[in-house]
Amino acid sequence: MKPASIQLPISAPRASLMRDPRLRGLFYQAVLLAIVIGVGVEFALNAKANLEAQRIATGFGFLDNTAGFGVNQALIPYQESDSYGRVFLVGLLNTLLVAVLGIAFATVIGFGVGIARLSSNWLLAKLAGAYVEVIRNQPLLFQILFWYLAVLGAMPPPRQSVGIGFQPILLWLADGAGALRYLGLPNTIGDGLRFAADWIGPPMIYLNNRGMVLPEPALHAGASMVGIALIAAIVATIALRIWARRRQTATGRPFPMLAVGIALIVGLPVLAAFVTGSPFAFERPVLRGFNFSSGIRLIPELVALLIALSTYTAAFIAEIVRAGIEAVAKGQTEAAQALGLSRAQALRFVVIPQAMRVIIPPLTSQYLNLTKNSSLAVGIGYPDLFAVFAGTTLNQTGQAIEILGITMAVYLVLSLATSAAMNAYNARIALKER
Repeated sequence: MKPASIQLPISAPRASLMRDPRLRGLFYQAVLLAIVIGVGVEFALNAKANLEAQRIATGFGFLDNTAGFGVNQALIPYQESDSYGRVFLVGLLNTLLVAVLGIAFATVIGFGVGIARLSSNWLLAKLAGAYVEVIRNQPLLFQILFWYLAVLGAMPPPRQSVGIGFQPILLWLADGAGALRYLGLPNTIGDGLRFAADWIGPPMIYLNNRGMVLPEPALHAGASMVGIALIAAIVATIALRIWARRRQTATGRPFPMLAVGIALIVGLPVLAAFVTGSPFAFERPVLRGFNFSSGIRLIPELVALLIALSTYTAAFIAEIVRAGIEAVAKGQTEAAQALGLSRAQALRFVVIPQAMRVIIPPLTSQYLNLTKNSSLAVGIGYPDLFAVFAGTTLNQTGQAIEILGITMAVYLVLSLATSAAMNAYNARIALKER
């Protein structure tokens, strides 16, 4: 009799760990991280050895050293005896000034031109199209140099400045001398009610080969009340906007928010200015010798850079706006017109709000491009961060690694902050799925 055979359970062969996608991915990432760290350590050691061989000190202590050079535009007090850290702040503020103003101007111009490209007026549409094709197909540096050398550089000297705008005479004598003092006019007419408008000189704005000279505001007693009135008007406008939106959602009745908001923001501070009796005025620029001794002077580098950056970026924004509007189905416009809305109302209340969901992502890229393109200011000598810190400061100190690292970090933070703000706005206007 044969003994019974015992059959052991057969276990499945164990799979190799490298066949697990999750573990394999972690392994490859760890290897890549080790390679990156190794290359970084090798780069740091090599850079340290080279700097020691050239007797160049490392670290950020150079920021406390005296700069010893001047800057032709500073939004904060600056002297040649200040430190390199102060130079960094001056350059950063100049860069932020160009970026913020450039984004604002480019947005207004770009939206206007983009809407004009779709106008039913043949001439307006063709002019807008020609603007886009000419501006966006020229190098930005060429346009900066064109405005700086060919336009502003051809302006006359200060003694032959070109005047822009004249001070209007506005006589309102209902309350006697108070209103006249506010407008900077002598009280030569008796009491009573009279309103007149005329144009007198000299101009309030001057253009010459040294830039643009603007009237300088002068604050007097009571100016704080005007500021408080402005803040109150802004808060009231925001609250009114929230109420108007809820009212329209509940009843369908629109509220003239634009007109009321402008009336509040403009009218309330003006009313406060009249009540407090001329709390501020504008001092007209005065020519003394070979230059103006008063007023706010915008250097030609800033003016040329702003015009070039704004018009160049606006050409791309115009195409983005045009594409966003055309992405909205024509049935939306037809439905709006069937409800009795005019073409302008349909564009404002129906088309543009839907088009913004298409416009925002590429518009963010143009804002980032404008901020980074502002570094081309070094081509005309505008003292932005790249020119005075990554340029002059680097040449004087030789701290290449530290200065370039700080400059890269600044542009990275500016780009991330802009992207975060635009992404937050994009999320706010995005369609909410139920």
